Amino acid sequence: MKKFRGTGVAIVTPFKNDSSIDFSALGRITDHVIKGGVNYIVAMGTTGEASTLTKDEKQAVLSFITESVDKRVPLVAGIGGNNTQEIINCLKELDLTGVDGILSVAPYYNKPGQKGLLQHYKAISTCSPLPVIIYNVPGRTSCNISSETTLSLAHGCDNIIGIKEASGDMAQIMRIIKGKPENFLVISGDDLFTIPIMAAGGSGVISVLANAWPAECSEIVNHSLKNNYRQAREIQFKFLEIIDLLFAEGNPSGIKAFLSAMNLCRNNLRLPLVPVSKAVLTRIQKAVESRR
Repeated sequence: MKKFRGTGVAIVTPFKNDSSIDFSALGRITDHVIKGGVNYIVAMGTTGEASTLTKDEKQAVLSFITESVDKRVPLVAGIGGNNTQEIINCLKELDLTGVDGILSVAPYYNKPGQKGLLQHYKAISTCSPLPVIIYNVPGRTSCNISSETTLSLAHGCDNIIGIKEASGDMAQIMRIIKGKPENFLVISGDDLFTIPIMAAGGSGVISVLANAWPAECSEIVNHSLKNNYRQAREIQFKFLEIIDLLFAEGNPSGIKAFLSAMNLCRNNLRLPLVPVSKAVLTRIQKAVESRR
C-alpha cells in the first residue's frame, strides 16, 4: 500500500493536431512529473481521456508510459467503465507488465444501486491480477459509492486496497476513514480537498494540478503527511485561482491549456471535449506567466 501513499498524478494523453497520440509530449510530461517528485503516475484515467481511446491505443499508451517510467515510480492503469464484463475482458487482454495497480471508476450512465456497485467491484476484484483502487466521482458518473459500500469492499476484498474519493462529501469520507481497515487508502480525487482529506486521515491525492506543478503538489502532500498543515496551506493558497481555472470549463480542457502554455504539449483534445474558450485561455496564460 505504501506505493500509493503520497502524490499521484492523473496524467494527460497529449494529441497531435491530427488527433493522433503525441508520444513525444507524453514522454516529456512523464519525465516532468517524475522529476517534480510525484510518488506514482495514473495513466488512462478521466484526465487521460481514456473514454476516447481505442483498445489498441490504450495498450500503446500503457506500454509507452511503462517504458518511459522505467520503474522510477509505480504506475497505475485506469481500467473502468459501465460494462463489468468488458472491464474483466480488458484485465485479461491488456499487457499489464510493469503496472502496479488498477484504478477503476464507478459505472456511469447505468446508475446502479449500491448492491450493483458492490457486485461490480467484487467481480473486478476477483479477476484483477493487481491491486485495485476504486474511484468515486459522482459528479461525472451520477452514481455515488456510499461509505457503507466502500467499507464492505475494503473489509471483504483483499486486493481492493483503496478509494480515490471525489464526492466532495467530507462526512462520507470521514465515515470511510473511521471504519476502514488500517492499511486501506483514502485518496483525495480533488486538488482542493487534498489538505482536508489528509487532515482527516487520508493518504494523499491523485492530482490533476500535478501535471503542471508536480513539485508544489508534492510539497503540499509531504507537509500534510508530517502534519505540517500551516506550510501545506501556504502553498495550497497560492494555487486556489489556478485550480479554479483548471476546472472552469471542464477537465482535462483546463490542464491541457496550462500544459500548452508551459510548452509541454499541444492544446488538443478529442471530441466531444474541446479546448477552453479564448477568455479562459488568456487567464490561464497570464497565470502561467505570473509563476515564471
